[in-house]
Amino acid sequence: MLDEKEFIQQLLNPKTQNEAFQQLLHTYQKPLYNHIRNIVLNHDDTDDVLQNTFIKVFQNLKNFKGESKLFSWMYRIATNEALTFLNQKAKKSGISSETLQNKAIDNLKADVYFDGNEIQIALHKAIATLPEKQQLVFKMKYFEELKYEEISEILGTSVGALKASYHHAVKKIEALLSTN
Repeated sequence: MLDEKEFIQQLLNPKTQNEAFQQLLHTYQKPLYNHIRNIVLNHDDTDDVLQNTFIKVFQNLKNFKGESKLFSWMYRIATNEALTFLNQKAKKSGISSETLQNKAIDNLKADVYFDGNEIQIALHKAIATLPEKQQLVFKMKYFEELKYEEISEILGTSVGALKASYHHAVKKIEALLSTN
C-alpha cells in the first residue's frame, strides 16, 4: 500500500483517479457502512448515507489538507452525513430525533440485515437514551473498537473528554440494563 500522501495524489490525478477511488471504496466501504449503520440503524438508509458520504469525499478531496488521517476525515464526513440524514428524516416525518431513533430500534427485529438478539435490541434502546455525543463515543468505542485517539480526530474532542463520555455512557447503560 502506498503512503497516504501518495494515495491522495493518485485520487486527485485524473489518470489514476478511477483506480485509486476503487481502492478507496474497497478499503473503506465496509467500515464506513458499519459506522453509519450504528448511527442510523436502518440498512437502506445506511446505503443512502454511505453513497452520499463517498460523493462528499470525492467532491471535497481537493480540500483535504492532511491535518488528520484520511480515515478520520472520511469518518467525520460519514458521521456528519448520518446525523444530518437523521435530523432531516425526523423533520420530514414531523417527529423528534429520539422518536425516530426508537422507531428504528423497534424495526431492527424485522430487519434481515440485523442479526442481533433481544439483548442487542435492549442495548440499542439504552444507547438511544444517551445524549448524542455519548451515543457516538460509545458506538465508536464499543461496536467499532476504535481507539480514543481515532475518535478524537473524528469528533474533534480531546481524548480525556472522550474517556469521560465513554465512562458516563457505560454507567448509564449498565444502570438501564440492570433495571430491565
